[in-house]
Amino acid sequence: MDGVFTNKVASSGLITLNLEDYYPSSNRKLIDIKDVLYLGQVLKEKDFREWAKNHDWNQYKDTSVAITCSVDAIIPFWAYMIVVSNLSGIALHTVFGDLNTLDAVLWHNALASVDIESFRNERVVVKGCGDMPVSAAAYTEITQLLAGVTKSIMYGEPCSTVPVYKSKHKD
Repeated sequence: MDGVFTNKVASSGLITLNLEDYYPSSNRKLIDIKDVLYLGQVLKEKDFREWAKNHDWNQYKDTSVAITCSVDAIIPFWAYMIVVSNLSGIALHTVFGDLNTLDAVLWHNALASVDIESFRNERVVVKGCGDMPVSAAAYTEITQLLAGVTKSIMYGEPCSTVPVYKSKHKD
């Protein structure tokens, strides 16, 4: 032994993809129409329009907003449309659904900017730990984008990975 250490991780040819680099950082807010329902069950058009007219929409400035109704009530589609029309030009992004739905949409949009071709036939490690709250939606989205393009996808750190995907094509 000549005392020379070889960094096997550095020479492995693995490419690390850190999802934190794509983190959608906008603040997220939820509008739950249940709070506007009469007796917590019925949407009255006159009352709803009055609420929409007087609601402080500026609190959603530069945020991403999920719009939902968390109780079992029949909400006409136009009610959601009124909410979105009031958020137009104020909120960065609006979706129908809960905060998990919003998170999935934001990650989908953020990861659409990834140059997938730069990972063609590569061995990719999707970094598993970090400082930001990267959700399951992000890991699902990146796997969908990379599978079929890369030689392999792993999860974790280059020194300790969990195999996720391996191309079935022989090169």
